[in-house]
Amino acid sequence: MLPLMEEFYSLQGEGFHTGRPSYFVRIGGCDVGCRWCDSKESWDAAKYPPVLTDKIIEHAASYPAKAIVVTGGEPLLYNLDYLSRGLHGEGIMTFLETSGSSRISGEWDWICLSPKKDAPPLPEIFEKTNEMKVIIEDLQDLEWAEENARQVSSGCILYLQPEWSRRSTAIPVIVDYIKSHPKWKISLQAHKYMRIP
Repeated sequence: MLPLMEEFYSLQGEGFHTGRPSYFVRIGGCDVGCRWCDSKESWDAAKYPPVLTDKIIEHAASYPAKAIVVTGGEPLLYNLDYLSRGLHGEGIMTFLETSGSSRISGEWDWICLSPKKDAPPLPEIFEKTNEMKVIIEDLQDLEWAEENARQVSSGCILYLQPEWSRRSTAIPVIVDYIKSHPKWKISLQAHKYMRIP
């Protein structure tokens, strides 16, 4: 059982898989608590009664796109082995979004790491990361991005993403930085511009 905050079918709005139809599962509970988090209501797991994991798998399997994004909160606060195995058993590709601050569990086709300064990633996550997305508020965040980029594998795709409330000032900074550091790409929250959940 997992403390399910919400589940819905939509398009991925960020990073490498932007535009891909996916089933989203947001698990309650977070021990990171970013000031700019756009789902602060997910932090307190006690607000969300545990749901049978088999029900989550059943719901995900009922949609035409066989892809699921497991996010939070911080989903790795829970053991996700059963969930991911069950999803794979239904032929569903599994995508994890995590800060990497907790021990990894589950079998994932794609891991998006979004490292946070207040709860840095555990070393074990870096070699398994397919995509790293660092949220940028100010110039100091670029230093944090580079610190983490040195730890992922050479095949990891690197993104800088403007913090939504500061996008008008952060985007020019990110664009200039990427032009000088071309290993990075920019990620925008396309779902917010399109006003889709």
